[in-house]
Amino acid sequence: MLNQPARLQGLPPLVNAHTRMLVLGSFPSVASLARQQYYAHPQNAFWRLLQALWPTSPMPGPDAYPQRTDWLLDKGLGLWDVYASCERQGSLDSAIRQPQVNDLAGLLRRCPSLRLIAHNGGESFRHASVTRTLGLPVVRLPSSSPANASWSFERKLAAWREVVGLAGLL
Repeated sequence: MLNQPARLQGLPPLVNAHTRMLVLGSFPSVASLARQQYYAHPQNAFWRLLQALWPTSPMPGPDAYPQRTDWLLDKGLGLWDVYASCERQGSLDSAIRQPQVNDLAGLLRRCPSLRLIAHNGGESFRHASVTRTLGLPVVRLPSSSPANASWSFERKLAAWREVVGLAGLL
C-alpha cells in the first residue's frame, strides 16, 4: 500500500482593515509551513521584491517575522493563499492534491479597503474566475518562487512594480 501524503493546513490570512492589495499564493511551501511564515524559503524572491519596491523603507530581517508582517501591512499589502488545505509531497504546486479553497468571498468583510487582488503565479491564478466574482480588479503576477527560473529578478520586479502601482501603494 502506498503512503498517502498527510493533509496539510495552510496559514491564516495576513490582512487588516487597511489592506488595499491582496497577494494570493497557491499554498505555503514546506519551509513556510515549518516556520509558519509566508514565503519563508530563502530562495523565494517575494521579500526581496518588496524591499526593492520600497527601498527607502527598511524591511525587518527574516528573523523578525512579526515586525516584517507589520511592515507589510503598513504598506497596505496583505497575504493569503487560494488553498486552505491540501495533500502534497514536497513544495511544488504540481504536487497539490485534493485542495480545499479558502473562503475568499468572506475576506471582503475583513478588508473593506481592498482594491485589487494579485495572484502570485499560475496555480493561484487558476482561481481568478472565483476572485473576479468579488468585483475587484484581478491580475496575475509572475511567481516569486525559485521554480519560476525563466523570469529574471529584474523582470519580476518590473511586473510587481506595475501591479503594486495599480493598487496605489507606491
